[in-house]
Amino acid sequence: MSAVKNNKLNSVAVIGNYLPRQCGIATFTADLCGALAEELDSGAHVAAVAMDDLDGGYAYPRRVKFQIRDHWLPDYLKAADFLNVNQFDVAILQHEFGIFGGKDGSHILRLVKNLNMPLITTLHTILDEPSDEQRKIVLDLAKYSEKVVVMSKNGRDMLRQVYGIEESRIAVIHHGIPDVGFMDPYFHKDTFGVKDKKVILTFGLIHPGKGIEYVLNAMPEIIEKHPDVVYIVLGATHPNVLKATGDAYRQSLLQLVNRLNLKDHVLFKNQFVELDELCEYIGAADIYITPYLSEKQIVSGALAYAVGAGKAVISTPYWYAEEILSSDRGRLVAFRDADGIAREVNDLLANEQERNAVRKRAYQFGRMMVWSKVAVEYISRCVEVIDYRAEHQKDRPAEKTYPKGVDELPAPKLDHLRTMTDDTGVLQHCYFSIPDRNHGYCVDDNARALIVSSLHYSLYKDENSVSLTKTYLSFLHHAFNTGTGRFRNFMSYDRRWLDEEGSEDSHGRALWGVGTAVKHAPNDSLRNMATRLFQDGVDAVERLTYPRALAFSLIGIHAYLEVFNGDAAVRRLRKVTAKKLYDRFKGKSDKEWPWYEDEATYANARIPHALLLSGQWIPDDKMWKKGIELLQWLLDRQTSPQGHLSIIGNQGWMKRDRERAHFDQQPIEAMTLLDACAEVYRSTGEEKWLNEAMRCLNWFLGYNDLHVPLNDFITGGCFDGLQMKGVNRNQGAESSLAWLISILTIFEVMGRATLLKNGSG
Repeated sequence: MSAVKNNKLNSVAVIGNYLPRQCGIATFTADLCGALAEELDSGAHVAAVAMDDLDGGYAYPRRVKFQIRDHWLPDYLKAADFLNVNQFDVAILQHEFGIFGGKDGSHILRLVKNLNMPLITTLHTILDEPSDEQRKIVLDLAKYSEKVVVMSKNGRDMLRQVYGIEESRIAVIHHGIPDVGFMDPYFHKDTFGVKDKKVILTFGLIHPGKGIEYVLNAMPEIIEKHPDVVYIVLGATHPNVLKATGDAYRQSLLQLVNRLNLKDHVLFKNQFVELDELCEYIGAADIYITPYLSEKQIVSGALAYAVGAGKAVISTPYWYAEEILSSDRGRLVAFRDADGIAREVNDLLANEQERNAVRKRAYQFGRMMVWSKVAVEYISRCVEVIDYRAEHQKDRPAEKTYPKGVDELPAPKLDHLRTMTDDTGVLQHCYFSIPDRNHGYCVDDNARALIVSSLHYSLYKDENSVSLTKTYLSFLHHAFNTGTGRFRNFMSYDRRWLDEEGSEDSHGRALWGVGTAVKHAPNDSLRNMATRLFQDGVDAVERLTYPRALAFSLIGIHAYLEVFNGDAAVRRLRKVTAKKLYDRFKGKSDKEWPWYEDEATYANARIPHALLLSGQWIPDDKMWKKGIELLQWLLDRQTSPQGHLSIIGNQGWMKRDRERAHFDQQPIEAMTLLDACAEVYRSTGEEKWLNEAMRCLNWFLGYNDLHVPLNDFITGGCFDGLQMKGVNRNQGAESSLAWLISILTIFEVMGRATLLKNGSG
């Protein structure tokens, strides 16, 4: 216990899911916290940071000191601040790709990169064929962790061979298990009404990968030789499976039981049981089976529990089972082999001496896995990393330092957007922050609002965003004039269309919005609706002539093709439309004025955005380079001597031979620049473009010519522009939506920033 008594470890924070959330990692985190608290000195502090997949979280015990909404990026930064302020000695992260927000769970990197204390990361999943992004996440975690813990030797070998992580950085610590005695199964059988039965058990959250159907198919052959056998399937359906497909898998198992006439020999216990009851179920089992269907499972808490309780185990040969059941500690059968399961079960039930020998070997091996010993192992690693940090005095790997406030960004707040939205759509204008009904609605703003609700759902999986998406999509559907093949634009408050055909720009914006909805649709029904509307409206693009209309359309086309890349007609249309836009710049070789006309007016950055996006994916290198050139020119022309963004004003715009207008500066201009910079960053990974996107966002936050913020932290809206004497205090749809698109885009691209090559080691 030297690691416990040297007073170097006084506080530990464990990050992961936590009970009463129903999943294996929640159980593991709670058990680890409890075991650490038991083994550490009584004055030591063990706290948990819990991941929430529900808006309201769970009824956590007092040990949970902070909660993170899994898809809400600011919570990760606040959690890091919380841990730093409270000066925990060590943080221990439980990692599984699926429990964190962002692409492949990348949000968690925002937390670990901002911690001041040493970090130990426990990997519950290790992929042998990771995607590039998954590999980078694991490498980032290894880089920012003093130790990476795996639960098997196979896991250690995979980290070395697949990811190139040094063995000295890896610790093998077994999955913890409760410390139970080696008892006769008959001791607990009467508790469950199976006193005179031979019991086979499978437990854990139920999902199709469990392979339970193969045990059921083996049962008739088992019953023929052992008519007193009963198979207990213990566990609730996995919450993620319930959300995706309901209880279809469990129902299919019940139907199989009926077809095979097994109702007197199979018991389904559809519940998530507490530890004491679980141990009783395991104790009552004569044989434990894990018939999983995939070999790619690096750890199984259920199997660890069964081995540690001294059960005779039969398993398919997934990675963890092969290792933990070696040396005759259990039996392995081929995947999807009902006959093999029947053969092994019958053999073990018929040979009590052999069954007990297997049990004893398993139980003896399991003694090193009990939580008290696992906790001491973790404590030893904690003290080790504290010593290492003190000895080497190494700073955390360098991160780009953004201007003050960037890591404290306000969360995207849709309150004002909801205020401006009724059952028709989003209203155009506001008097201060109150919707002004006199100006009614327009397609332009409802298209932007559709982009906001789609992006918001994509990032945060907020079901409230779905109802907004339905409203805006319905408005655009009503706006489409089937007679002209074009979108109308303006509607009065009493729901009368004021035009039969909107401007080319409004048609392009509508396609931009609908294409984004296709890409981010929360369900098939909305995607089908958006797809049909997009296909109805896209035919008119060939007849458009105005550059911005072409640009809006191309950005919407790209979003659509991210889902339906095989649509040859739309791919051809993208190529033709992009060439039409690119041709506007032929002969414009003047470096001082490379623009296609003698005046740069509104939404200028949409044009280079469309060119660089199309040039990347057609592909056309000259088009791509022209987009970059034009974007850089616009940024240079809109940068103040102090370095902040100073946007072209709409009171005179920017003409070739005149000084540009400085006011009124409109939020939509900052948004279009930010969008274009973000796209270059996505495609190149060059930090310069992330910095430029952040500079554009900072314009909203007060890094502008008047040094005043335009976003309203209270309402979630945005003021209507920067005027010479201050901000326009109205919070109309165009400005508020420009802010929301900007902040949502930054949160999305900040998630990508964590996957930069220079952050991966």
